[in-house]
Amino acid sequence: KREDLDDAMGQMASELSALHVFTMGGDKNDPLHGGKTRKKLEEPASLGATVERWHEWKGYKITSIAERDPDYNMLDGSAIYSPLSDRTLRLTGQRGLQPGDVIVSVNGESVLRVPDLHMLLRGMAGRSVRLDVVRLASALNDPNDEWAHSGQKPESVIVVPISQKDASNLRYAAWEYQTRTMAKRLADEAGFSVGYVHLRSMSGASAIDSFFRGFYPDHDKVGLIVDVRHNIGGSIDSWVLDILQRKAWEFWKSRNMNMDTGIGWNERFAFLGHLVILTDEKTSSDAEGLARGVSELGLGQIVGRRTWGGGIWLSFNNPLVDGGVVSAPQMGTYNDHYGWGLGIEQMGVTPHVDVDNDPRVFYSGRDMQLERAIQVLSDWLRDEPIAFPNDPGKPKDMSLKKDLDSCPVPVPVPPVR
Repeated sequence: KREDLDDAMGQMASELSALHVFTMGGDKNDPLHGGKTRKKLEEPASLGATVERWHEWKGYKITSIAERDPDYNMLDGSAIYSPLSDRTLRLTGQRGLQPGDVIVSVNGESVLRVPDLHMLLRGMAGRSVRLDVVRLASALNDPNDEWAHSGQKPESVIVVPISQKDASNLRYAAWEYQTRTMAKRLADEAGFSVGYVHLRSMSGASAIDSFFRGFYPDHDKVGLIVDVRHNIGGSIDSWVLDILQRKAWEFWKSRNMNMDTGIGWNERFAFLGHLVILTDEKTSSDAEGLARGVSELGLGQIVGRRTWGGGIWLSFNNPLVDGGVVSAPQMGTYNDHYGWGLGIEQMGVTPHVDVDNDPRVFYSGRDMQLERAIQVLSDWLRDEPIAFPNDPGKPKDMSLKKDLDSCPVPVPVPPVR
C-alpha cells in the first residue's frame, strides 16, 4: 500500500532528527475515488451546535450553539453562523433556538430511530431541512406564544445545515470570540484595559487580517495579549514584530482632539503598553519565531507552555513521482545568543511563566493560561505603570510685538518726477 511507503519514508526522514519533516500526499486508495460530489453526499452536515440524546423528550437536547463575533462575521466572503441561531433564522422570519430546546425529528423522521442525529443530515449541507423542535427554552422568551408555558407541542423550523469544514471554522471563531470577551472581562475586573489578538496561523491574508482586526482597534490599551496557542506557523513573524516595535515619539492635541479622542501619537498605531505572548505545546514554526523575537527584542513576556520545537525552515520543492512529498528542512536559523536553531529546534521556546491548562478546568470554561496572562499584566502595570507625557501647558507666546509709543512717525516721501 502507498501508506506503507509513507511509513517507511517517514521513518527514514526521522533519522535526520529535525522537525519540519512531513510525509504526505501520493496516489492513495480513496473509496470515493476522489469525487467531490460523492464526498459531499456522504458527509454529514452540521447544525453548528452540540447536542445530547435525551430520551425523556424523545429527541436531542441542544447543549450549546456556537456564536462568533458579530462584528467580524465574514468567512471567505459569506457570513457563517449556526443554522440554529437567531442571527440566521430571523432572516427568514423564524425565531432562533436556544440551548435547552429539543430536536425530535429531521424531515419527519424521528431522531431516535438512528444511532446519531447527524446520520439524518448526510449530504444536506447547503440544503433546506425541516426540524421539528420542542421549545423548552426559547418559547419562554415569547409571552405571546400560546405554548410558552407547556412547551410540549413540536414546532417546525426550516434550517440550512453547513458543511463540516464551515462548522469547524465556526467553532474556532466562537472560541476566539469567547476568549477575547473573557480577556477583556478579566482585565476590567483587574482595573486596566487590554487588547486581545489570536492568530490561528502565520500564513497569508487570513493571518494578516486576524492581526489587523485584533490589534488596531485596541492599539491604545495599556496591555496586549497575542495568543498563538494552536498556531500552525507560516511566515509573517517579521511583519508582526515590525508593528510591535513601533515607538511613539510625537503627541498631538487640538481643541477637539487628544490622546483619548483622536489619533493621539506618532508613529501611527504604536503600542505603548505591556505585551504578553500566549503559547502552548502546539505553538509551532513561525509562531515560535514570533515568540522568540518578542523575547530577544525585549518586547514582552511569554506565558504558557514550551512550544513545539521547529526552528529549521522547510521547503516543499521536492515532489515525488506520484504527487506525494517528503518535506525537507533546509534553511537553518541562528543568532549570537542562541546559535543554530535559535534555541527552538528540538527544544521549543520556554515561556517566562510556565502554566498549563488543566483539561477538566478548561472544559468547565476557565482558561488558566489566559488568567495568568492577565495577572502578569496586572503585576507588571503595578510595578511599571504606562506613563504618557504631560500636557506642557500654555504655549509660549512667540508672536511679533510692536512698541506703539516709541514707534517714530513715518515721514512722507515725495514722489519722484
